[in-house]
Amino acid sequence: MEPKHTTEQLYAAYKPLLFSLAYRMLGRVMDAEDIVQEAFLSLNGALPEHVRHPKAYLCKIVTNRCIDLLRSASKQREVYVGPWLPEPLVAEEDGSGSGLGDPSRHYVQKESVSTAYLLLLQQLSWVERAVFLLREVLQYEYDEIGEIVGKSGTNCRQIFHRAKRSLGTHAAPVAGDPPSTGSGVQLHTPAAGSAAGGLVEQFVSALASGDMAKLLRLLSEDAALYSDGGGKVTAAVRPILGAERISRFLAGLLEKVQDGFSYRFAVVNGYTGIVTYVHGRPLNVFSFHAENERIEAIYIVVNPEKLKHVK
Repeated sequence: MEPKHTTEQLYAAYKPLLFSLAYRMLGRVMDAEDIVQEAFLSLNGALPEHVRHPKAYLCKIVTNRCIDLLRSASKQREVYVGPWLPEPLVAEEDGSGSGLGDPSRHYVQKESVSTAYLLLLQQLSWVERAVFLLREVLQYEYDEIGEIVGKSGTNCRQIFHRAKRSLGTHAAPVAGDPPSTGSGVQLHTPAAGSAAGGLVEQFVSALASGDMAKLLRLLSEDAALYSDGGGKVTAAVRPILGAERISRFLAGLLEKVQDGFSYRFAVVNGYTGIVTYVHGRPLNVFSFHAENERIEAIYIVVNPEKLKHVK
């Protein structure tokens, strides 16, 4: 049995872990933060007397609240305009910022929070996602997971292996032929990692200087660009496929740059990305996925509802 702690002690100890779980479940920063806050508020200052393992108890509260929220929001996702992308988790290069400040970085700044990985998780049912994350990312034992999701340890083991097969974790991905979410977003395995900082900087340099030849060299021939405006602002409602088309699209964006435009490099979902501004207000957030030193996917979040937390 774990010793009893005050709510403040529990918050300090488990808030980073709980946020990382909720964010990976939802793909939404502000909702993840709200759910974690609500979980601690529900304690009313102390754990119930029957609770023997605070961490598992809190994970269960957060997991169930995430599933409830996903269930209630499922109809909204069905009518979402254009590709759906997760809310970007943005931090400064030193790790400060939303969700990545110490000690949260221990749980959040990993490959498993990249945009590509979060999109991959969308293939799973809500329960599969919870079991997979608790086992693969947070290293829980199956019996512990069973307590959290209300199933037996044996059942959780089966769910985990089914989820792993669904994600194709055991098999090498077929280049240029990733699975689809059904929302217009092709899934890229995160195995190769997101784009390194140097590659992103070269991308920005080529774009800013109008060097389309260099830009084409940086892009994979079958690269894809996804723009999430959610019907709130102008954005490409279908993926833009192929290096040539992406280059033309980006060149067109440059022609529309407004007065007061600026940008900065930031850590976006654990890797180097870009945040752009107009008169100091966030305009969009870019994240990237690369393989073999070339950009395979560009993800642009333009939906202002998904940028409220970005500074």
